[in-house]
Amino acid sequence: MNKLSIETAVGFFLIIGLLCLAYLSVKLGDVELFGTKLYPVKARFTNVSGLKEGSEVEIAGVKVGKVSKISLYDYQAIVELMINPEVKLQGDSIASIRSQGIIGDKYIKISPGGAEEYIEANGMITETESTVDIEELISKYIFETK
Repeated sequence: MNKLSIETAVGFFLIIGLLCLAYLSVKLGDVELFGTKLYPVKARFTNVSGLKEGSEVEIAGVKVGKVSKISLYDYQAIVELMINPEVKLQGDSIASIRSQGIIGDKYIKISPGGAEEYIEANGMITETESTVDIEELISKYIFETK
């Protein structure tokens, strides 16, 4: 009887350990198990250098979504953003690609506008600011002729 209770306790802790491992894998992998409640919005940029799928979308420093897809159309980058449903974006919002620190990860910062109409699901943010290419700035500064 004593051996049976020890084996039961070990089995119980093993199951709890596996459940904890599965939970951490889902959380750290940022996996949506039961679908998503986010709505898509697109933005067109001339340069998205360093931005990648899964990057954060922030308003006033608060995460409100993530980048779900980056594609090329007519020699411009189309970025699809998945935004939380409780956040409504005004029609004249500005999407900018920013860097966390000097060499940090890229993310999209949305500056809200003042328009009364909102961007619908699958709508387009028309005002965008592309990422600043440091190498291009340095080469312009070094090789600029006067």
